[in-house]
Order: sequence, then C-alpha cells, then structure tokens
Amino acid sequence: MSERAAILVTRKLPEAVEARLKRDYRVLLNPEDALYPSEKLLALSRDADAILACHTEHFNAELIDQLPERIRAIANFSVGVDHVDLEAARARGLIVTNTPDVLADATAEVAILLMLGAARRASEGERLVRSGEWNTWSPAFMVGTQVTGKRLGILGMGRVGQVTARRARGFDMFIHYHNRQRLPAELEAGATFHDSVEDMLPHCDFLAVHCPSTPETQDLINAKRLALLPDGAILVNVARGNVVDEHALIAALASGRLRAAGLDVYKNEPDILPALRAVTNTFLLPHIGSATRETRDAMGFRALDNLDAIFSGAEPGDRVA
Repeated sequence: MSERAAILVTRKLPEAVEARLKRDYRVLLNPEDALYPSEKLLALSRDADAILACHTEHFNAELIDQLPERIRAIANFSVGVDHVDLEAARARGLIVTNTPDVLADATAEVAILLMLGAARRASEGERLVRSGEWNTWSPAFMVGTQVTGKRLGILGMGRVGQVTARRARGFDMFIHYHNRQRLPAELEAGATFHDSVEDMLPHCDFLAVHCPSTPETQDLINAKRLALLPDGAILVNVARGNVVDEHALIAALASGRLRAAGLDVYKNEPDILPALRAVTNTFLLPHIGSATRETRDAMGFRALDNLDAIFSGAEPGDRVA
C-alpha cells in the first residue's frame, strides 16, 4: 500500500472505523457530520487521493468530471450505489466500490420490524399511549392484522431478501419471490418463484421490497401493480424509496385498498411528502436499516478493505465500476 494516501471522509463514521483510518491514512474527517454540498466536496477533494462516501452524497456526471485528477476512487459506505453515476466514473477511470454482505442481517431485522409494526398498528398505539388518549379496552380496540401463517412476497431475493425470508419462516409465512434469476434450490428453500412481478403480486398478503434502485426499477411498484395485490395487503420497503410510486402508495393507503405500509426509505429523503406523513396507517422509520453498531463497523471496515487493496495495487473485492 502506498505511503499514507489521503482520504476524504464525507460523514462522521464509527469510532473504530475512524481509528483505523487515522492509523493507515492521512484523513480529512467530518467531525460535525455536516452534509457537504457539491462545492464543498470539490474543495475538500483537492487534498485527497480517494473519497470514502455515503449515499447522502450524489456523484453525478458533472461532479465526477470536476473531481481532481488525483482522486483514484470513491469507496462507498453503502451497498446501494444509485447515488454515483457509474458510467461517468468508468469513463473517468475512477474505481467505485460498495459494502455488500455485511448488512443483510440488520436490514432484514428492520424489514420484519416494519412488517410487524405496520400489521399491528404500532405507530397508532404508541401515539395513544404517549398522548394519554388511551383510556379504554374492548374487543374492537386496535385490531390489526396477524402476520403468522400469511403469504410474504419478496421483490428482489438477494442477500437481504434471503435473510428476510429465513426470518419470516419463523412466523410460518409462505414465501413467494420475484428475482431477475431463479435461485438454486438450496437457496430457494421451498419458496415459490414467479418469473414476473405481476404474477407474484396476487399471492402477497405482505410485500417486502428488497430490489436495488436502477432505471428499470424506478416506480416499479405503481398504481397498476398495487392494484394486483389482494385487498388489505401490507407493503414494506427497506430498499430505496424510488422503487415505489409514493403518490400511488398514498392513494392506496387512503382508500383502504392497502391496509398498511411500513417504510424505512423514501424518495427525496429526508424531505418526505407531507401527504405520506399524514396517512395514519403507516409505520415510518428514518432509514435505519443498517443502523446497528455491529453492522456500521463492518461496513466501514469493508470500505477500508477496498481502499487498502486499491492503494496496494490490488483489485478491490467489491468493485462496481
């Protein structure tokens, strides 16, 4: 590894990750955890050899074109890379990496949390308790939807989708899935494969969105496809907000066509549509799918493993461009 390369770190990282960075590199840290605008990123990058970035920074073609020549890589502290124009990076000769594998368990936990929270009306119940408005009990009070024994459709059966399926089997759920390719039998584990989204949706009492954000998946779950779900279905999304047409989702929730939704990701987050915040049959979280101490450390170490490879002249294990 070359001697003391300089790394621009765009957000505040876990203590153990920053300690390793300081040990092995010259680092430009962000102790205030500020969200850098493009102008600030460009100014700071003049003194860096690589950027350790998060999904909160958007490296479009224009920004990539303006990066200093000395920048060799963008090592992402994320699995998703939809915030980086990969074609522009390739054209520029920039190496781009991500952090797969290490956050499947944590994100699947949140998928199950969203499923349970949405089905059992957790947000409504907590508001009643905290506001002091809870003053009665009856057989008709706060009746939700049982998860056990229901059909779960998984859109995108990658690492996170597979872990979600394993956790859901603990609730005796029947797993259906759509993926770009059918899984081998040992990974499928008895789940029912559907070769199209449209074929799967009528079999989903619950729909969990786990597919990556790509031009092809933009607004994949739209009004037409929501209408294919059984009446009273529940949708959860831990993937990316732009996979779901939020206006169509709001309409389906408001009409009762969907019983509930559990969301951890949104379009234009954190600027969530006011109408989405106003719908009461939702369980909403602030993009915390990977937010465990263990996972955030592992993500940081994975990003550093990629940087170590790059600056030692080796091929990084998680290269996406």
